[in-house]
Amino acid sequence: MVVVQIAKNFEDVDVCLAKLERLVKAICKRFKLPAATVSIAIVDNVEMRKVNMRFLNRKRASDCLSFDLSDDEGLHANKSFELVVNGEKAVKEARLRGHSSEAELALYVTHGLLHNLGFDDSAPKKAKKMHDTEDEILQQFGYGLVYNKSKRISNIE
Repeated sequence: MVVVQIAKNFEDVDVCLAKLERLVKAICKRFKLPAATVSIAIVDNVEMRKVNMRFLNRKRASDCLSFDLSDDEGLHANKSFELVVNGEKAVKEARLRGHSSEAELALYVTHGLLHNLGFDDSAPKKAKKMHDTEDEILQQFGYGLVYNKSKRISNIE
């Protein structure tokens, strides 16, 4: 069973929370997670800077941060993930890239979850695999190409 909790602390992003929940559950199912709790906080730049400073000692507002709070190791253990996604940045990026802020926010959620599921974007070959997987998932959910649509304005964290 996958439980999804979403706190929308930034109101200016247009997003269907039920669709976002379905996206999270589909990703968990795709990677065969039998049980997971995924908590998502949608925040603004100010809050994202605070989280970045607290956990990474960085002063900037990134797109997303993801945390695996699971007690047990391995993909088949009961997982507990926390994602902090930047709704304010999603609105700005979406406007610059010509798609919806909901699609951009879905990209941040997908990216964070993939990190928790073992994907890594620290090297070009691994990053390509991760971003191609993101776009495949997002296309299946009707968002279209989001990451590879055009050159990114900023990097996904």
